Amino acid sequence: MNKKIDVSIVVVTYNSFDTIKECIDSIEKTVKKNSFEIVVVDNNSSDGSAEGIKYYVSSIKYENVRIIPNKKNIGFSKANNQGVKISQKSRYVLFLNPDAIVYENTIDGMVDFMNKTPNAGAATCFIELKNGRLDDSCHRGFPTPWRSLCYFMGLSKFFPKSKFFAGYNMTYLGLNKTHEIDALGGSFMLIRRDIGKRLGWWDEDYPLYGEDIDFCYRIHEAGYHNLYWPTVTVLHYKGVTTGMSKQSSVITTAKKDTIRRVKGWSIQAMEICYKKHYVKKYPFFINWLVFLGIKVMKFRRVTMA
Repeated sequence: MNKKIDVSIVVVTYNSFDTIKECIDSIEKTVKKNSFEIVVVDNNSSDGSAEGIKYYVSSIKYENVRIIPNKKNIGFSKANNQGVKISQKSRYVLFLNPDAIVYENTIDGMVDFMNKTPNAGAATCFIELKNGRLDDSCHRGFPTPWRSLCYFMGLSKFFPKSKFFAGYNMTYLGLNKTHEIDALGGSFMLIRRDIGKRLGWWDEDYPLYGEDIDFCYRIHEAGYHNLYWPTVTVLHYKGVTTGMSKQSSVITTAKKDTIRRVKGWSIQAMEICYKKHYVKKYPFFINWLVFLGIKVMKFRRVTMA
């Protein structure tokens, strides 16, 4: 398979058979202008997802879908890198969550946008939750100590149009126009393959959460832009396999032990990201306060869960 295509779509799945079927269907039915492939990496699902998806794809006769069944859960970053490694030599790689549904012109429109925007390293669109609101994880500022403090203290919600207080989700930029953001979410991330290859793709130190911020940070540091283009939309059920979102509490497949483990990973990601990108930029007392805050969050989110 050395054929040059437009976009490789990598989907990492874990116990998400129902939503991954809907995800694949939405891609196959809406991408009309660009050649594509779908690489599904299953992280050792216990619900028979890998076998079920393989049978479903075969019965529908989707010939451009490949299923990679892992014998253990290797994490989100490693699985994404695994998917990229076996994908074809496409111009773009789209990282897509299995509980994300694309609409007519979503992917075609995003590819066209990237073609016309050479300074864009990565881009996302309007990621819509079931309640119609934006999934704020796709519209982020880099989590500096001040931005994080304002976010967790609720100041960013009180002053959403203030650049000083609302830097964590950059809500002061608005949501209806195209602009540069610091970080977009891994639920829908379209990136130029040559840039991803140059940066070494996903940092595998992150088990889950934080890896998309890290990736975007490195794209930014390399001199490229991470762009938000709200002209097209993706529906994101969010948290179906992790149980971390109220939006998907009714349909989540995650058990209590999984949710507890995922919460621990989310805290671990904060620590990894801060040590990698920020600890050398701030004095000791700021770092001490940050790590204290992380410990408090771990106690509240994990120990008391």
